[in-house]
Amino acid sequence: MSPTSVRLRRAAMVALLTGTLVAPCTAGAAPASVPSAPAAGTPGPSPSGPDVRPLSPDVTRQLDASVRRVMREAKVPGVTVGIWTPGQRGYVRSFGVADKETGRRMTPDLYTRIGSETKTFTVTALLQLVDRGKVRLDDPIGRYVEGVPNGDRITLRQLAGMRSGLFNYSEDDDFFAALTSDPQRSFTPRQLLDYAFRHPVLFQPGQKFSYCNTNLILLGLVVEKESGQRLGDYLKQHILDPAGMKDTLLPKGSAFPTPHAQGYTDQTANGEVAETAGWNPSWGWAAGAMVSTLEDLRIWAPTVATGELPDGRRMISPATQRQRLVTPATPIPGAGYGLGIFDVQGWIGHNGSLPGYESLTIYLPATRTTLVVLLNTDIDHDDEEPSTLFGQAITEIISPRHVFDLPAAPAAR
Repeated sequence: MSPTSVRLRRAAMVALLTGTLVAPCTAGAAPASVPSAPAAGTPGPSPSGPDVRPLSPDVTRQLDASVRRVMREAKVPGVTVGIWTPGQRGYVRSFGVADKETGRRMTPDLYTRIGSETKTFTVTALLQLVDRGKVRLDDPIGRYVEGVPNGDRITLRQLAGMRSGLFNYSEDDDFFAALTSDPQRSFTPRQLLDYAFRHPVLFQPGQKFSYCNTNLILLGLVVEKESGQRLGDYLKQHILDPAGMKDTLLPKGSAFPTPHAQGYTDQTANGEVAETAGWNPSWGWAAGAMVSTLEDLRIWAPTVATGELPDGRRMISPATQRQRLVTPATPIPGAGYGLGIFDVQGWIGHNGSLPGYESLTIYLPATRTTLVVLLNTDIDHDDEEPSTLFGQAITEIISPRHVFDLPAAPAAR
């Protein structure tokens, strides 16, 4: 796949859940089986100085100006940014409008759809089942779900690490037509898998990195099968409630708590911009349907990056968390992907994107700094996702030794 015009016909939905960690299936990458692969977050030559600059009034003014510049250039209606480092002044700002028609302002308390950040929760659930002895990361997916191509060879680890070789259902033409013809339509996990499994595998398991939403649908089914609970119920009981994340959920259907921003997308059948707050995200399910808030994502960033709950209890055992954070290289320079989590120049976390909304939740262990960016559009600017533009602009100011630079790959979009 190449030009942006093509993605509107075939691959529009690839960008919705992938963030920008999509790689062409022909691109080479360090295989997951090579534990010595360098952590992609290890920066090369970089400016001297602290890992994170204190948020002085001058730095705050620079941030305000930079965020406004990106908004103007990328035509972003509204964005909220939160930055926190223990022992330092925090930064929480909202800019622009939540609704272009009414002029309602963007505010930090709004619910938002978080797209592929959902993957971090689904994989966390899987890793908890590993800790409980319910599953093993090197089990074949065929042990839990029937009918998976190469199901006797693809492991749960390869699914979580985006190295399965399965076809991404969101690239299927019929799926795209079904979704864009009726954005309120509900999809079941099995329907999503049917779109994927009609295609041959792209490569043998473990050979390379290829971002694929099909992987997470399968892992969601594993969590349900081995826990005996619906995925949303499991996440609430075992992850969200223990972390104190009272405003995060995997909704049923198109449920969207209020207040929330209106979303704006050009990921439509005709390429025209549409409002998306009422669209049904069920097609993303375990790969991208969750809803959250700025404050909850502030909690989640260090929790998922360390495996430790805010009260000091373990969410994931240290041994399992270490496996999660092995991030073999991807075809994107400076970016590695572990088990449902990335490392970009030392920032650990995930981004998310689906029609009308983008998010970025990342954590810098060196200084325990959290950065969260939430916006109400997914419309690219010069083949770059706006959440990446914000992430880069902000980190160039606050952490010049660790600049979040996750370039879009138009050939993979």
